[in-house]
Amino acid sequence: MHVTTTLTRTLKLPSLVLFGLAYLTPLIVLAIFGLIAETTGGAAPSAYLVAMVAMLFTAHSYGRMAVAYPVAGSAYTYVRRSIDPRVGFLVGWAILLDYLFLPMVIWLIGASYLSAQFPGVPMWLWIVGFILITTVLNILGIKVADKANYVLMAFQLLVIVFFVVLAIGNVVSASGPGGLASTEPFFNGTSSFATISAGAAIAAYSFLGFDAVTTLTEETVDPRRNVPRAIMLIALIGGGIFVAVSYITQLVHPGGVFEDSASAASAIALQIGGQVFGAVFLAGLVVAQFASGLAAQASASRLIYAMGRDSVLPKAIFGRLSAKYHTPVVNLVITGIVGLIAIFLDVATSTSFINFGAFTAFTLVNVSVVFHYVRRRRAGEQLNAVSYVAVPAVGAIVCAYLLSQLDSNAITLGLSWLALGIVVLALITRGFRAAPPEMTTTEKATVEAAA
Repeated sequence: MHVTTTLTRTLKLPSLVLFGLAYLTPLIVLAIFGLIAETTGGAAPSAYLVAMVAMLFTAHSYGRMAVAYPVAGSAYTYVRRSIDPRVGFLVGWAILLDYLFLPMVIWLIGASYLSAQFPGVPMWLWIVGFILITTVLNILGIKVADKANYVLMAFQLLVIVFFVVLAIGNVVSASGPGGLASTEPFFNGTSSFATISAGAAIAAYSFLGFDAVTTLTEETVDPRRNVPRAIMLIALIGGGIFVAVSYITQLVHPGGVFEDSASAASAIALQIGGQVFGAVFLAGLVVAQFASGLAAQASASRLIYAMGRDSVLPKAIFGRLSAKYHTPVVNLVITGIVGLIAIFLDVATSTSFINFGAFTAFTLVNVSVVFHYVRRRRAGEQLNAVSYVAVPAVGAIVCAYLLSQLDSNAITLGLSWLALGIVVLALITRGFRAAPPEMTTTEKATVEAAA
């Protein structure tokens, strides 16, 4: 007897929101605080506010597409179905840049904090250590359980709460209760619209993954209603945490000048909580970065494997699993090698690499909503013009603007990556005459790796 296997719809709104917040890694706001404060001239909360606005517009567009295509979706799927399969392929190609470089950024941030704590150990040694350990564990097939992810998130939130409480105590003891209310963290003599925009382009890194719940659509109860709500709530709650934490941290350390911006939050933790909390904070940050890097490398390797299995990439190289470990060993090694680039980069440039792919995808998801509106209107269906045209148009403009504010090296690398994607697209579509192979397994494999 033939049995059809389908995903079980068990997830409700609270579970979706919790999954999305866990994916965001809330502690990341402190991990890159020094970089944002330095870039903005001491106006980190403003950068997060601008980034949150951009994300809320884009979250709305993801919600519209989740209603239109209630399947395990992504930017690739939405653009492919609404605009064109070839444009969809290039969006998928841009997202691949995110997946390839995300583990590298995570390892670099973790190494920066360890290097600041142990200056006698070269930073490249920490980076290599992160890569070797995570690669070996992923090759062996280690799986991080769903409950473990929630425990990790709870630990992160606990560290953040202690950090905020200690920071408030520090500000009150220094300036009194009145010191907690100030406009300086939002705008001051060393900040400007340009510096805040540049900071927002980097701060968007903290939001990466707010759209991850779209890949759980087929396992969600009433997805047309719950998925759009979850996306908006994740962006709003996550953004609220980022703005609040960066605000109180900016009060403790006004301005954007640090001895080492890459590990600034660790020094602030030491200042407000002493040696004990400083050690706890460092341990929490490193553990969070390690677990995040483990999942990110697993996800990247599965994405490459899925694209290889679908013949979007050479199947003989990328579409193979180890006979012994049943894991994509070659792809794991490739992501590890890419991670070695972190030795030659700083946190600012590396996060910009990630955001190039993200902003490209976000911009086109917003555009895809407008295309969907036009197609449905031609078919005789009436959709709300504000929801399907005005809001996505603003989202596309904001995301495109933030894309232009990225590090020049990141833009150069991103455009080079897209150019390579066009060459690959030309090869697999016989000179753009045929539609590219559909990445039918890509999203499912990525979700399984992340879970």
